[in-house]
Amino acid sequence: MVSIEGVGKRYLLHHRPSSARYETLRDAVADAAAAPFRWFNGAPRAASATEDFWALRDVSFDVGRGEVVGIIGPNGAGKSTLLKILSRITDPTAGRITLHGRVASLLEVGTGFHPELSGRENIFLNGSILGMSRAEIVRKFDAIVTFAGVETFLDTPVKRFSSGMYVRLAFAVAAHLEPEVLVVDEVLAVGDIEFQQRSLGKMQEVSRGGRTVLFVSHNMAAINSLTTRTVLLDRGRMIFDGPTGEAIGRYVQLAGRATASVAFGRGAHSAVISAQLMDGDDQPTAQYTPGLPLRLEVVFETDGRPGLSLEMFLVDALQQKIAMASLHHFEGIVLPETPGRYRTTLDLQPVWLASGAYSIDVTTSIVNSSWDHYVDNAAALDVVLSNPGGRPWDFKHDFGYGAFALPCARVPEFVPEPHDGR
Repeated sequence: MVSIEGVGKRYLLHHRPSSARYETLRDAVADAAAAPFRWFNGAPRAASATEDFWALRDVSFDVGRGEVVGIIGPNGAGKSTLLKILSRITDPTAGRITLHGRVASLLEVGTGFHPELSGRENIFLNGSILGMSRAEIVRKFDAIVTFAGVETFLDTPVKRFSSGMYVRLAFAVAAHLEPEVLVVDEVLAVGDIEFQQRSLGKMQEVSRGGRTVLFVSHNMAAINSLTTRTVLLDRGRMIFDGPTGEAIGRYVQLAGRATASVAFGRGAHSAVISAQLMDGDDQPTAQYTPGLPLRLEVVFETDGRPGLSLEMFLVDALQQKIAMASLHHFEGIVLPETPGRYRTTLDLQPVWLASGAYSIDVTTSIVNSSWDHYVDNAAALDVVLSNPGGRPWDFKHDFGYGAFALPCARVPEFVPEPHDGR
């Protein structure tokens, strides 16, 4: 079990005056030698400004035995700082943490490897650093080697390993620990797809074994697959603790606000200038009510190249494309061949989207060839509640029934079907 109570971490930042030049070692030695004379003459030294920076502030939550909890948030949110405090690498400035059982941390995969030693020797070295006994390493040695897939190169110095082999071996050693609490920071971002899948499977095996796991990652698909509860941090504070699906949705909303002012750029022949979700009164909105037409207003420019089309993709919180619309492929429409800036509104068919945060990618494309100007997250889309039957239930987050509901177009008839009684 892990109990985090009012934890905060403060750092003292020093800011040199903007007029101060970069100081070399020789400058520092000369300054130290001149300090007594400066004090004697009463000459003040240019003081550097200091600032308190709270990497974490008043973070509190509990994690029960056998629970797997995700920790997500933008860069600088305090995720790694929290894990370092949990791993006893650094102490909190405020609050306290209570840990029951042996703790193992996978914060920087490969820490403790010696490049001149072979893979075999580094397994024993790294295992010892991570707290495994020699007997434990011997018992798990074959499983570690098989998991890493480095049997052929076991007696080769790891400095000759490829980066992928190095990371696989490092993760394999750490993944075969048997702690009561496992703290993991972004280790699934390494290796190829097949190894990432095996690593995720290993993490699931650890959680099924009744061990507590705290998992930090920017891979929302991994977070969604491995955890049912997630903590969302932003600027050092905990802003949400609850179901993983809802936490991911809020994270996407944070990311959308952070990128709202980013310039769209241009393509070779065209440019998407803006994209905005519209309501039934032609007013900009970020909310979509399921069952109503999905209306997207797009402003674009074209140099008049023939055969340009306009497309959009509906993207969920895991950054998966779940639907698309294309003027050319579905409507046979191409963009104007007269150069200029144009505004158009795409009136799409009603959809019964599950509640949550979505985004819309918009692109101009060269028909049957390639995208010309692709804009990620061109518009934000938020569905608060989706209940096709008018009942207060959420078919995705409550039951895991998918991103879309498909209401019947008409009331079905129930016609008796003859059968032989079997």
